[in-house]
Amino acid sequence: MTDDRHDEAWAGCLCCSPPAAQASGGGEAGKNPLETAPVNASLRLVDFAPRSMLAPTGTRIETPRFPVIDMHTHLTWMKRTRGGVSLGEEMVQFAAPDDLLPLMDRKGIRCMVNLTGGVGRGLEDSIARFDRAAPGRFLTLTEPSFHLFGEADYPALQADALAAAARLGARGLKLLKTLGLYLREGIDSGALVGLDDPRFDPMWETCAAHGLPVFLHTADPLAFFEPTDRHNERYEELAQHPDWSFYGRDYPSHAELMAARDRVIAKHPGTTFVLLHVGNQGERLDDLAATLARFPNTLVDISARIGELGRQPRRSRAFIDRFQDRVLFGTDAVPPPYGNAVPQQLLCDELYEIYYRFLETEDEYFDYAPADTPPQGRWSIYGLGLSSAILRKVYHDNAARLLRLD
Repeated sequence: MTDDRHDEAWAGCLCCSPPAAQASGGGEAGKNPLETAPVNASLRLVDFAPRSMLAPTGTRIETPRFPVIDMHTHLTWMKRTRGGVSLGEEMVQFAAPDDLLPLMDRKGIRCMVNLTGGVGRGLEDSIARFDRAAPGRFLTLTEPSFHLFGEADYPALQADALAAAARLGARGLKLLKTLGLYLREGIDSGALVGLDDPRFDPMWETCAAHGLPVFLHTADPLAFFEPTDRHNERYEELAQHPDWSFYGRDYPSHAELMAARDRVIAKHPGTTFVLLHVGNQGERLDDLAATLARFPNTLVDISARIGELGRQPRRSRAFIDRFQDRVLFGTDAVPPPYGNAVPQQLLCDELYEIYYRFLETEDEYFDYAPADTPPQGRWSIYGLGLSSAILRKVYHDNAARLLRLD
């Protein structure tokens, strides 16, 4: 006959929590050996700093297998902004060549490309400060002249400004995520201006005429377009940078921004577009692959997105293998102290060593940024172990071909 009390005592998952010992002779029941004291449920997420229990293994890659062209750095920045739109010709200098060249020599960096070189007198100063001071080690890009956007003849003025920038020595055009997310009809007021607004058609065509590739930052990570709630995998990052959230209000969706980008690329087949940050589709590589397959005038860089690529190493390696002639090395590096707030972009020796380790080794579960806490999301990454033939293209040859370097 079944003892109901015996059945009740042994109910449940015994491998996780065995039943409490039964009292005998009228004594007190024994303690469950797996019973634990209450946890500190008040620990704040910002104070949570777990340490992996995996045995510490890995490979330190101090210098790359081939010389590197870092296609994505920020060494200067426009001083004046309105509503997120960079304006005017006055620049802030983040560093000087003498500050950077020792690190470049240590880390095997042949050349740094400064994407945010400014316009007009600011661009001229940036080129003199870097490109002419250390020939071959630095190259500078120009930016749109958004301070002219309110002028009736803006399309022609912008085209003229680009032609002048090419004569000064600019090697391309860089667009921040301004179009589609920040620029409005009144610069910082009124309706948002779309990336595919026809007023920019002369800008794209002028780049084609002068051989200036367009380095295009469209949208941002997918999580930035989702509610900043307990389900958002980048909650901590958005909590620290709430202005990075583009959820709601009058912002377009991530999908709408991607569609506008693709319309621009289709409309201007003679212009070369570099889709920065893995096109901001690192979480959707199949979608990005479809764009690259459709448009031969596109490339991508990996800057500030190895955190996305490295948590899906097999898919990422297959992607780079497929598009090995169109993938560029970049870090999005910003010199200190300006880069201190964004550790995944902080220009330092360790940043480059992490990128080299990611590309060259098959190491498992390591940090994607030089920071105590993962700054973009609480995960680690895995190395891709690319072949030497592909590494040389990604590190150097693809960029050298794009920029027409010897």
